[in-house]
Formats: sequence, structure tokens, C-alpha cells
Amino acid sequence: MPRHWISLVFAAILVSLTTASAHAEKPRKPKPAQPAQQYPMHDTHPGEHVTIAAEPGDSKETEPNTRLDYYHHGFMPLRVIVTNDSDQALTLDDARIHFIASDNTVIPAATDDDLQRRLFSMKSVTGTKIPMPAPIPSITIHHKPINKQILADDDDFGFQTTTVAPHTTVSGYLFYDVREIDDPVLEHSHLELRKVRYAATNKPLDTFDIPLKPSTEPKPSK
Repeated sequence: MPRHWISLVFAAILVSLTTASAHAEKPRKPKPAQPAQQYPMHDTHPGEHVTIAAEPGDSKETEPNTRLDYYHHGFMPLRVIVTNDSDQALTLDDARIHFIASDNTVIPAATDDDLQRRLFSMKSVTGTKIPMPAPIPSITIHHKPINKQILADDDDFGFQTTTVAPHTTVSGYLFYDVREIDDPVLEHSHLELRKVRYAATNKPLDTFDIPLKPSTEPKPSK
């Protein structure tokens, strides 16, 4: 084999290893959640001693560092922060957390299947081929499967628990399919939370309603 071919092969292998390293699984964690009262968009129930906030991920400052770019695939990331200042534990097991657009379109949080259907592409299956000079066959770099990335993002950025102990705060990201909503998506929209319950009695709290608004410097449109 000519020397320059050997150099090309070596370079291709180096690129392959570098790419594989870049795609290697690394822990990704959201910024620590602050008490819900500290976020601009929140709803406080003084009598129940509970505050729930929402933080849209529509700017560089608030977007989650997820493996996949859900925002540019038409999904609005929303971080939901629940602060329980009462003496009773809460449960989110039955909670209904819906995005209500300005035209009153009700959008439930996307499931993993919803995300996978939108983000799936043949490239993720076939991989990227690096052409080589004949007679050396091309090198294929296989990408991490989309479904595994979605599950990993859910593990890192979703709710770690559905129980909110007394005097604690929990948070997690949800994603809403807003492709059919006119821009600006967040203008005159709100987040509605129903069926947040007391864990011991299963009694529901009053409905939470959080007005939303676009960031001052939102990311480019979907």
C-alpha cells in the first residue's frame, strides 16, 4: 500500500475515534433549581403553601443542555419547578400539566414516543460514511440511537421524583409540540397544572395557572 494511502487510513481512523469520543455518553445535569418563587413566571397558593413556576427554554440562558435539540424540532422545553412549603408531602403522579396556547389550543406534554417519531432520521440508523480512495472501503461511523438519547435526556432532565416532600423543591423538563402554534409561541400562553395532590390523603390542590411569555432574546424560530 502506498505511503500516502496509509496516511489517509490513519487520518480516517483518527477522525472516527475522535467522533466516537465526542458522542460518548457523559452525564448531563440541569442547573440546580431555585425556589419556585424566585422565577418570574409562577403561581403561588398561599393557603396551600405551594408555588409552581415555569421556565421556558427558548433562550441560550434557559435552554437545557440536552443531547438532542428539541427546540429546533418544534418542541418547546419547559422547566416546571414545584416548591412545597407546607408540612404535607405532595404527589405529581396524577398531575396534568398542559400548555395552553393563545388560541386556547391545549397541548399535553410530549411522550418519549412523540419525541422519537419527530427526531428519527435515516442518518441515525445508517451512520455517516467517510469515503476512502479505492480500493480501500469507506468507513462508517455509527451514531448513538435517537431513542437512547431521548431516554438518557429524560433520565437527566426529567423529574427525578414525583413526590415533593415538605419544605423541598423538585423540578423537571417537559417538552410541548408547538409546531402548529403561530410565533411567538409563548405570547399570551399559559401552563395549567391540575391534580397535584397531597400524598397522604390524595386530596387535589386547586388548579395552578402560570402565565408565560417569550424571553427577551429568544432563540431562532422553530
